[in-house]
Amino acid sequence: FLGPSIVGVNFVKMVDSQYYLPNNIGVSALDCGEAFRLLSPQEKMYAHYMSRAAWYGGLAVLLQTSPESADIFVLLQRIFRKETPAQLEQVATAVGLSAEEYKAFLVYAAGLYANMGNYKSFGDTKFIPNIPKDKLEALVKASQAFQEQPNEMEALWNGCSCSMFSLEDRQKQLGLGDKGITTYFSGNCCLEDAELAQKFLDSKKLSAYNTRLFKRENGGKICYEVRLASAVQKGQKLLDGECDSCCGSFNFEDKEFSVKRGDYAALMEKVSHYLQQAQAYAANENQRRMLEEYRRSFTFGSVEAHKEGSRYWIKDKGPIVESYIGFIESYRDPFGSRGEFEGFVAVVNKAMSQRFAKLVSSAEVLLPELPWPQEFEKDTFLKPDFTSLDVLTFAGSGIPAGINIPNYDDIRQSEGFKNVSLGNVLAVAYATQKEKLTFLDEEDKDSFIKWKGPSFEVQVGLHELLGHGSGKLKGDQPRDWRTGDETWDSKFSTIASSYEECRAECVGLYLCLNRDVLSIFGHEGQNADEVVYINWLSMVRAGLLGLEFYTPESKSWRQAHMQARFVILRVLIEAGEDLVSLEEVTGQDGKPDARIRLDRSKIHTVGKSAIHRFLCKLQVFKSTADVEGGRALYDKYSTVSDSGTHNFLRLRETVLLRKEARKMFVQANTKINGDAVELVEYESSAAGLICSFVERFQDDVEKLESDLLQMSRNDAPCWCS
Repeated sequence: FLGPSIVGVNFVKMVDSQYYLPNNIGVSALDCGEAFRLLSPQEKMYAHYMSRAAWYGGLAVLLQTSPESADIFVLLQRIFRKETPAQLEQVATAVGLSAEEYKAFLVYAAGLYANMGNYKSFGDTKFIPNIPKDKLEALVKASQAFQEQPNEMEALWNGCSCSMFSLEDRQKQLGLGDKGITTYFSGNCCLEDAELAQKFLDSKKLSAYNTRLFKRENGGKICYEVRLASAVQKGQKLLDGECDSCCGSFNFEDKEFSVKRGDYAALMEKVSHYLQQAQAYAANENQRRMLEEYRRSFTFGSVEAHKEGSRYWIKDKGPIVESYIGFIESYRDPFGSRGEFEGFVAVVNKAMSQRFAKLVSSAEVLLPELPWPQEFEKDTFLKPDFTSLDVLTFAGSGIPAGINIPNYDDIRQSEGFKNVSLGNVLAVAYATQKEKLTFLDEEDKDSFIKWKGPSFEVQVGLHELLGHGSGKLKGDQPRDWRTGDETWDSKFSTIASSYEECRAECVGLYLCLNRDVLSIFGHEGQNADEVVYINWLSMVRAGLLGLEFYTPESKSWRQAHMQARFVILRVLIEAGEDLVSLEEVTGQDGKPDARIRLDRSKIHTVGKSAIHRFLCKLQVFKSTADVEGGRALYDKYSTVSDSGTHNFLRLRETVLLRKEARKMFVQANTKINGDAVELVEYESSAAGLICSFVERFQDDVEKLESDLLQMSRNDAPCWCS
């Protein structure tokens, strides 16, 4: 692959570049100004307090990501609270940083805020400052924050700077045991510990969503501590009627387990406080009761209370201000069971929502077209609330384009769910410049740019509504979901998230071939054909791009959606008849390149048949809880090797060589001025993103920073393996 003209040192530099954020990374502001202005004063107040709850809860992600993330966050906050990016630039110049080096520092800081930690939210690889450590140290020590508090700032820098720059093999990506870094488990935990803990949790009917696991030795005996996220800590008196039976010490399979409250206590207290403030401005009884249950959940660490709140949330149909908050997605737990905190607040986009409402009303006609037998489909389709929203606030590690929630299987199967498409995210996230469009033939590029947005809107709608919303967990087969304590995540564990994303993506590909679906979104005739072609072409290209998120050393995938898209690429290549062709070429710059092509004349025949067969297998394995069969199928197509028709390991290096960094989003803040709520917007730049975070936590900033550092230090001994 390297060829005689590429020396080893350049190859190393190329690979290492994935651990930096480039100075030309895209930074876009999420525009919600018009949507916010149309809200009533009461709705603005509700949105404000829900946003506050989301932002404070979102800080828990720092503690869920890496041992050093919270410390780096506080270091940056202290620096930029005293000097704006423009003011600090003069300091940087005085201590010898070039303009590009200072920009690299701003990009790093913005990246830490945008990802809520120093690992990419999409792909889970570490990123480090693209600036020499001694130069960054000089800048930190010349800053006004350091001048005012030299002892505290020196301790903070000394505590996190080594980890900030470290690229030791295990620290390059998130993972369990020797495969990477995780703070969902103590450093001495391995897969066997995670499996045993899951069995214990199942036996106590406890969800793993809001937990972390810490393993210790006590007198030669192994002890496990399961820690629940809650404002209430050990020893605090509970309110009347709040059961404490889940907490305590238990013996399970000759191991000692203790279940304790109090993880992220200071942050959960803030979340509960702001949810209480929001209650006064709730639009209806469902919202009020929803917030009451959420408060109970974050106060006492009860997933059952969060589930109850989610039930009221489902009943709150078509709110003008939509929100959801909690420990939601399990993508970043290496075991696939623990949820990362996220909270969003968004405003309805009425025009786009009308199209999704039509799709919802067509669901009962479209679902029977899916390729699995009727007994594998829900007995009754629970029509979800499906709206397009403009994001005001999305706190967490990253912002998706669409969401299907809640993730509780028992609620989704029998009570319903909601689908959310984030319109202002879609509007900017997938805008691509022609010169940055990789791996396509020139004749496809203009059409791709024109139709990528419309085709993705169709795919998101089908993926979320009829993908995640279809199929049931019980089928009339010998193997079944017999034990009521098990869930999809606990049963399929490490592949559950990606497997389900793959199933939903396949549903989108399959049903976008339906002319009635395309008509709902306003696409007819030749335009409809273009939407189908670009949707399928986007998927096979995404499958190739997905190789960036595979780690050869551990033979593991770091991103559920991208693994799913690679699997689909493999399935469509395997379909044969030149439906999809993939070849390695030399680019105009003389470096390795690749071209992927899709024969549009065979999508409705060869392509549809291939997805039909594969989708049916995915659903049957899921419905019958056939973990062995499902894992064998999924692992087969997930394998990345240098043998076979295509050398995917070599193609991965080409993808890394030509990858475009994922965009970062700048979000507005809200603030109360007298009786009114104002929207504060920022420029689309790294500096704008930094300023938005500095201004976001001004109310009790010193206590907040002290709490974050204390939580980080309390856990510090747990990360040594």
